[in-house]
Amino acid sequence: MSASHKDILLEKLRGGQPMLRREQLKLAWLLGLPAMLAQLGTIVMEYIDAGMVGRLGSEQAASIGLVATSTWIFGGFCFANSSGFSVQVSQLIGSRNYAKAREVMRKGFVSVLVFSLVLAFLGLLISPFLPHWLGGDAAICADASAYFAIFCAFLPVMQIAVTSCSMLQASGNMKIPSFVEVAACILDIALNYLFIYVLGMGVKGAALGTGLATMITHAFALWYLFIVCPELNILQDSSSWIPDKESLKAAFGISGPMWLQNIISRGAYVMSTVIVAPLGTIAIAANSFAITAESFCYMPGYGLSDAATSLVGQSIGAKRKDLARQFAYITTGLAAAMMTAAGVLMYIFAPQMMGVLTNDPEVIALGVKVLRIEAFAETLYAVSIIGYGSCVGAGDTMVPMILNFASMWVVRIGLAFILTPKLGLAGYWIAMCIELNVRGLIFFLRIRGKRWMKKDFAE
Repeated sequence: MSASHKDILLEKLRGGQPMLRREQLKLAWLLGLPAMLAQLGTIVMEYIDAGMVGRLGSEQAASIGLVATSTWIFGGFCFANSSGFSVQVSQLIGSRNYAKAREVMRKGFVSVLVFSLVLAFLGLLISPFLPHWLGGDAAICADASAYFAIFCAFLPVMQIAVTSCSMLQASGNMKIPSFVEVAACILDIALNYLFIYVLGMGVKGAALGTGLATMITHAFALWYLFIVCPELNILQDSSSWIPDKESLKAAFGISGPMWLQNIISRGAYVMSTVIVAPLGTIAIAANSFAITAESFCYMPGYGLSDAATSLVGQSIGAKRKDLARQFAYITTGLAAAMMTAAGVLMYIFAPQMMGVLTNDPEVIALGVKVLRIEAFAETLYAVSIIGYGSCVGAGDTMVPMILNFASMWVVRIGLAFILTPKLGLAGYWIAMCIELNVRGLIFFLRIRGKRWMKKDFAE
C-alpha cells in the first residue's frame, strides 16, 4: 500500500470516522512493516558487530558479551526518556493539536539531551571498573572496559537518534526511521571493517564504527523531523525550547516507571551475566551470540510494538479507546503469528545462525542447544512485547513495570539460581523460556482489561 493510503487511514482515525476491521489491519501493517525493517536494521548492526568480533576469537566475543547487559541498561534509559515525550506527541497529534505537539517535542529534545550527557559521564566514570564488578576474567576486562567506554561516549548521539525516530513514529511516519536504520546498517558494515580489521582496533573498533554509523545516518532523521515532517517541522512556529514544569511532569509520569522498568529488566540481565560468568568464557560467548541470534525472532514483535504504541496513542488522543483496544489486539495477533514462525525457523536453522557469528565449535554447539530451548517461548514473548508497547502508547507504564519486576526477578532469576548450577547455560535459558511464557500470559490479561487506557495527555 502507498504512503498516501496510510495518511488517509490515519486521518480517518484522527477525525473520528468509522474504520472497518480490514482498514484497521491495513493501517497496522502499513505502520508495522517499516518499523519491523527499522528493527531489522538495528539487529543486523548487532549481528555484524558480534560476527566481526567473533572472528577475532572467543575472548574478544566474551568481552562484548560481558558488558552487553550494561549497555542495554544505558540504552534503555535513552528509549525511556524519548517515550516520555513521544507518547504525549502521539496523543496530541491524534487530537490534531499539532502546535502543542511541536512545543512538547522541542522541550523534549532539550530535556533528553541534558539527561543523556549526565548518563554518558556516569558511564565513562564506571567503565574501568564494570567488567571486574561483573566477575569477568582478567583476560577480557581491558577490552570490555574500552568497548563500554566508547559506547557511553556516544550515548548523547544515541539519545538524539532514538528521539528523532520516536517522534517520527509518533506522527505515524515509520518509513524514514526504517530507511535510516537500513542506512546505518550498511555504513556500520563499512566502518566496522575499517576499524576492526584495516586499522586493527579490534573490539574498540566495533564500538566506534557503530557509534559513528548511528551519528552520520540519524542526522538525516533529525533534519527530516525538524524541516520536512508535516505535523512536527519546527518552521511552522517558534514556541519555546525551554522545558517547563508541565511538560516535565507529564514526561516523568511516563518515563519514571520506564526508568524503573529498565533498571528492573536490564538489572535482571546484569544479574544473569553474574550467574553465567562463572561458567567460563565459552558459556559467556555462547550466551552473547545466542541472544544476538535470537534477536531475529523478536524483530517483528518490537517493530509491531512501535506501531502499536503510535496507533494506541493516536487513538486515545482522538478519544477512540475502542479503536485503541482493537489496534492492540490486531498487532498482538500479527506479532504472535510472525514470531511463532520465526521460532520454528530458529529451531531448525540454529546451527547456521550460530555459525555466522563464530567459528568456535564449542560455542556453536552450546549456542544451538539454548536457541532450541528458547524457540518455545516466542509466541507468548510476542504477546508481552506488544502488550507493553500498547500500554506505553496509553501512558500506562507503572503497572507494566510492576508486572515485569515480578516476572523477571521472581520467575526468571529465581529459577536461574536453581537451574544454572545444575544444568549450566541451558539451565539459565530454560528459566528464561519459562519466564517469557509467564510474562506473555500476564500482559494478555492486562490488555484484556480496561484500566490501562486511563491517561489522555491531549485533554
